[in-house]
Order: sequence, then C-alpha cells, then structure tokens
Amino acid sequence: MNINATLFAQTVVFLILAWFTMKFVWPPLIKAIDERAKKIADGLAAADKGKAELEAANKRSTQALAEARDEGAKRIADAEKRAQAVAEEIKSQAQAEAARIIANAKAEAENQAVKVRESLREDVAGLAVKGAEQILKREVDAKAHADLLNQLKAEL
Repeated sequence: MNINATLFAQTVVFLILAWFTMKFVWPPLIKAIDERAKKIADGLAAADKGKAELEAANKRSTQALAEARDEGAKRIADAEKRAQAVAEEIKSQAQAEAARIIANAKAEAENQAVKVRESLREDVAGLAVKGAEQILKREVDAKAHADLLNQLKAEL
C-alpha cells in the first residue's frame, strides 16, 4: 500500500467523520449544553430571587414583631391607666362613702345628744317638782304649772 493513498484515505475519512460529527452529533450536544447552561442560570436566578424574598420576609417579620411589641406595650400601658383610673374611682367612692357614713354618724350622735338633753331636762324638771313638792309638803300640779316647767326646761 501506498502511504500517500493511506494518508489521503485517512484524511477523507477524517473529513467525513468531522463533517458527520459537525452535522449530526455536534448540534444535539451544543443544544444539551445550552439547555444545561440555561437551567443552571435559571436556578441561580431563582436562588437569588429566593434569597431576596427571604430577606424581604425577614424584614417583614421583624417589622411585624416590632409592631406587635409596640401594640402589646401600648395595651399594657392602657390597661395600667385604666387600672389606675378604676383604683382612683374606687378610692374616691370609698372616701365619699366614708364621709357619708361619718356625716350620718355625727347626725345620729347629735340626735341622740338632743334626745338625752331632753330626757335630762325632763328628769331634772321632774326632780325639781318632786323636790319642791317635798319642800312645800304639798302637791304641785304639773299641768297647772306647765309654763313654769317649760321655762325651767329652757333654762337647763
């Protein structure tokens, strides 16, 4: 065999193989590589998007948590204010009730003092009449001397 013919035949076979590879094998491989690259790029874009969404969700959750804390603190402050207001109202009602009870007790004591004075006046008047009766050794008519007794009561 001739080396030139072999070299020529190998060159022709190589060129046919190169043409066949470029025509039928190479396009599906390039297409598969391009699809793979596109999937990788889409995956990276989705990962970046997910990372951005995660950061946004973290910010929203932090903000919501801060708002919840503020709302809770506000409610606690409102509850404390209401509790103080109720306590003050109860205290003022208790003071008013105590003042009313004291006023009633003073009025009752005053009424009893007046009744006791009247009773003492009547007792003193009765004793004075008895004393006068014993001194005079005669009976004094209380009805007849009612004006005198009333004047005596008034002096006492």
